[in-house]
Amino acid sequence: MCTDDTPAGHVHPAVLHDFEPRVTFALEPVDSVTVTTLMDNVTDIFMPDQGPARRAPADIGGRRPAAVMEGGLAPNALVAEHGFSVLVTVTKNGARHQILFDTGTSPGGVVENMDRLQVDPAGIEAIVCSHGHFDHTTGLDGLIRRLGAVNLPVLIHPHFWRRRRVAFPGRDYQEIPSTSRRALTEAGFEVVEEREPSFLFERSVLVTGEVPRTTGYEPGFPPQQAWLDGGWEPDPLVLDDQALIVDVKDKGLVVITGCGHAGVINMCRYARRLTGDRPLHAVIGGFHLNGPLFEPLIPRVVDALAALAPDFVVPAHCTGWRAQHAIGARFGEAFVPNTVGTRFEL
Repeated sequence: MCTDDTPAGHVHPAVLHDFEPRVTFALEPVDSVTVTTLMDNVTDIFMPDQGPARRAPADIGGRRPAAVMEGGLAPNALVAEHGFSVLVTVTKNGARHQILFDTGTSPGGVVENMDRLQVDPAGIEAIVCSHGHFDHTTGLDGLIRRLGAVNLPVLIHPHFWRRRRVAFPGRDYQEIPSTSRRALTEAGFEVVEEREPSFLFERSVLVTGEVPRTTGYEPGFPPQQAWLDGGWEPDPLVLDDQALIVDVKDKGLVVITGCGHAGVINMCRYARRLTGDRPLHAVIGGFHLNGPLFEPLIPRVVDALAALAPDFVVPAHCTGWRAQHAIGARFGEAFVPNTVGTRFEL
C-alpha cells in the first residue's frame, strides 16, 4: 500500500494506490473541476452555452492561410473526429492540477485543437487512457512530437496493450491498431499499469481501474477478439475500460468515461460505491449505445441513469444519435450536448 507520503517503487509521485480491501476510498473533495473537450465527434459553432457548459467562440483559433479566400485567410477552426479527449483541471486549496484523459484518433488532432484553444500541453501532469482502442490513444503521438522527451505518468489497465480485432457479421475481420509500449517508454512516459483504483494528486482524483460488471445487461463489446496464446479468442468485456472520478465539494461526483465499454451504469454505480455513495453531479463521455447491437439497450440504460439522478448528463463520442435523443427527452435541461471546445465548469 502507498500513503500520501510514500509512493511505491518507481511510480510517479503524482500517483497513489490503495489496495487494502475496504468499502470506500477516501477521495477528497475538490473546490472545482473544469472539463475542456479537446476532441469529440462533433463541432458546432452555433451551440449555445447551457448550464455548466461554455462554448468556444467561433473565432477562437484565429485565421490561417487559404488561397481561395478573398484576403487569403480563413478561420482556423476546431476539428472533430471519431475520437475522444478531455483536459481535466482540478482545483483544491489553491492548488491546480491538469490531467489529460484520452487523446483522440489522429496523431495531431488534439494538439492542434490545444493550439486553437490556447491550451499549453506543458501544463499536463498526468495522462489517463480509458482503454487501448486507437480512437483514444493515437494522439499520444502528437503530444510526443510537441513536448519531446516527457516525464509524465500514463495510467492504463494491463489489457491496454492487447492485439485485437473485430468480427462483424458479413464482414471481414478488421484488426484494431494497438499502441506500442516501446514507443511510449522511449518517449519518456512512465507507464503505470493497474487493475485496481489509483489516486492522483493527493487523493483529488480517482481512476477506477477495472470496473465490475454488475448490471447484467451492459455487454461490453461483443464483436471484439484478442490474440491470446497464439490464437484469436473472444474478448468482449474490454476489461481495460476505466473511468475518472472527481468529487466536487457540495455537489457530488463527476464521472468521465471514454467509450463506456464497461457500461455507463456499471461505471456510475461503481464510482458511487468506491466513494461511499456520494451523489452523482455529472457524467461525461462516451456511453457506447450506437448501432443495432446496442440501441435495444437504450431504454433500460436511460431508466437506470435517471434513477442515479445526475445533475448533468453529457453523452459524447460513441453514444449515438438515438441514445442522445432518448437522453434529451428524459433529462430535459440536465442533458447537455457536447462539442469540441466546450468547457464545463463544475
